[in-house]
Amino acid sequence: MKFEIMSRKTIKPSIPTPHQHRTFSLSLLDQIFPPIYSSTVFFYSSNPNEKGNSITSQVLQQSSRLQNSLSKTLVHFYPMAGRLKDTASVECNDQGAYFVEAQVSCSLVDFLIQPKIELLSHFSPIIDPYTTQLASDSMLLIQLTAFSCGGIAIAVCPSHKIMDGSSLFSFLQSWTVTSRGYGEVVIPKFIGSSLLPPRDLPIMPNPKVNFQAKKCITRRFVFDASKIFSLKAKTAGAIGQRSPTNVEIVLALILKCAMAASKSISSRLGPLVLSQAVDLRKRMVPPLPENSIGNLIWQFLVFSKDSELEIHDLVAKMREGLIEFSNEKANKFKGDEGFQMVCESLKERGELMKRMDITIYRCTSLCKLPLYEMDFGWGKPMWITNNSSNYFEKLIVLMDTKQGDGIEAWVTLEEREMEIFQRSKGLLEFASFNPSAFVKQSRI
Repeated sequence: MKFEIMSRKTIKPSIPTPHQHRTFSLSLLDQIFPPIYSSTVFFYSSNPNEKGNSITSQVLQQSSRLQNSLSKTLVHFYPMAGRLKDTASVECNDQGAYFVEAQVSCSLVDFLIQPKIELLSHFSPIIDPYTTQLASDSMLLIQLTAFSCGGIAIAVCPSHKIMDGSSLFSFLQSWTVTSRGYGEVVIPKFIGSSLLPPRDLPIMPNPKVNFQAKKCITRRFVFDASKIFSLKAKTAGAIGQRSPTNVEIVLALILKCAMAASKSISSRLGPLVLSQAVDLRKRMVPPLPENSIGNLIWQFLVFSKDSELEIHDLVAKMREGLIEFSNEKANKFKGDEGFQMVCESLKERGELMKRMDITIYRCTSLCKLPLYEMDFGWGKPMWITNNSSNYFEKLIVLMDTKQGDGIEAWVTLEEREMEIFQRSKGLLEFASFNPSAFVKQSRI
């Protein structure tokens, strides 16, 4: 497979940002997130409405539609067209989002039938050194990659300084509606700084690890609905009356197998800490609007001194941690009380990071976000990937499968641990290792 970048340009809002919105204030939670990019890639088959045109013409029309609709969408999401001014604000100067056009010398179906995980980064603009140098201060990067068959991949890479997963979904909803020309455009609500105003904070350490030194690698595992049902049945009765959610049971199995792999290398495995991201919007009183934009998430910690926990024990601990966080902390992320709680949490995490006897896993779940509904005007995506593994080790990212009833898990571990983890019988009894991503789809 040969990848080639064809063009790089900036897309500015179609209407200039009003003077009163030229300075966008970050929230306290935005402040503590490092300026890293997330990368979500959507794979689409060739446009069936353009069969009479050449493949080149199809792709050019799709690219033009994406750029025009992006320009209109940035009018509402104006901070995404700005530049980071300082630690507490974005200058909404309409410099624009960065848009890359590329091509790859293979067909989309051939790639999906046997996806090569190590090549996925080439579909994202943040892998190209020249692009990242030119767009180093951009808040949003987009890459359209054309396959030889006319299929395309669209990578959406927002800065984590002002967007979490739910914010990205709101942005995509607005962009896709504008692109296809029908539906209700999502108007964002920028309320983060009114809840938790920015503060003078010490420089936050960049969490990026040296992957060359660490030799971390990412692997993909798919849990289909029948396997998840079997896994739940296997633990039925030990968890309690309430059946575990798909995310709980899958995450518990991954943690158990990952800890076993780690222990087989180090022989002595210390306490476990799970850092699990949770959306604050629906857990505040009253709940925040779904179209609230910003980093409105927090990571609650689950501790365990016992590295030999069974799946039902892990589920119980995760559930207990989430309930405690939701009931006692989620609604406190406001004003001075929120500032105090954030400071205490950061201090606690800083002390944990210094300890050499603990093992910390991070988990982010994008499940239940209907990303497979994102239609720019030529159908829904055939496959979606999310790659955040450039920044963290021991990272678990969970996403829904295209069918909506299964889970794709993207697991990043140190190379030696992964070699053991990916061969775990307990894992492979319920998960498929990097199966085909090609699913035949009918169009309505």
